[in-house]
Amino acid sequence: MERPSPISPLLSLPGAVAAEGHDAGVAAHYGDLFREQRALADGRGFVDLSHRGVVAVTGDDRLSWLHLLVTQYMTDLVPGRATEALILSANGHIEHALYLVDDGETLWAHVEPGTREELVRYLESMKFFYRVEVADRTDDIAVVHLPAGSVAATPEGVAVRETPYGRDLFLPRAGLESFAAAHGPAAGILAYEALRVEAHRPRLGFETDHRTIPHEIGLIGSAVHLQKGCYRGQETVARVQNLGKPPRRLVFLHLDGSEVLLPGHGAPVRLAADGEEGRQLGFVTTAVRHHELGPIALALVKRNVPVDAPLIVGTTAAAQETVVEP
Repeated sequence: MERPSPISPLLSLPGAVAAEGHDAGVAAHYGDLFREQRALADGRGFVDLSHRGVVAVTGDDRLSWLHLLVTQYMTDLVPGRATEALILSANGHIEHALYLVDDGETLWAHVEPGTREELVRYLESMKFFYRVEVADRTDDIAVVHLPAGSVAATPEGVAVRETPYGRDLFLPRAGLESFAAAHGPAAGILAYEALRVEAHRPRLGFETDHRTIPHEIGLIGSAVHLQKGCYRGQETVARVQNLGKPPRRLVFLHLDGSEVLLPGHGAPVRLAADGEEGRQLGFVTTAVRHHELGPIALALVKRNVPVDAPLIVGTTAAAQETVVEP
């Protein structure tokens, strides 16, 4: 069993309520979920993501070496440019998702909680004669997120991933409390997740299971480069891209706002016309309450589900929007 990430000291901030499950170790919220969402949407505040794993790769061969292992084109990655990549199984199923930036000397990656040790073991096993060193830096480096539009200054000497959704900072863990004091208000992981779902961004372990391939959740292009050399799982990626269609597709759901409870991960999705006893056609991956849209969700459904078909999740009506084309 993997060692858990250190418990965030920001759980001592006023109003902090600890997250549970996959996101344990940081705050779910600080007392007002919708206020925190609105702040992030307006480009204010920050999110404590210090429960995520941090892996660093150094050495002259770090980019050319990682290029051989992941789905992304890495050899021409310039310092400061954010990218993301996957590590696939031999059958093309997603095993790891890496959110990357190179600072000119070190390639930094943050990864899902509970995956860093397995990732480091795999990378270590693939070093061979390459001039690279792999290190788990989770104990001394923490990830914090500044939302898109934030004008907050980035601390000097900190690696930064600049994306359309905001900035991910690789901050010395010892500086978390002083960072929070200077960059508040703090927003919890539930607010961050609500904006993630609104943006249709999949997350490993939520929108994926043991058989997910990149095409199903819309990662071709963003995390999978189609014009690069061989890597594990490439044959499946190329075959589906050129000759077929993925068996499932990611959809965005507007849920009936009159329901009190959100559906949990794995809740069955069916055609509304078939009712509660109808054949299951998919499942909810993440459901959240959004400050403007109300209850919304991402779900994986069979590719042949009509894009305009009304759906139900349990007894809850759900209108779908296409994320991945059938």
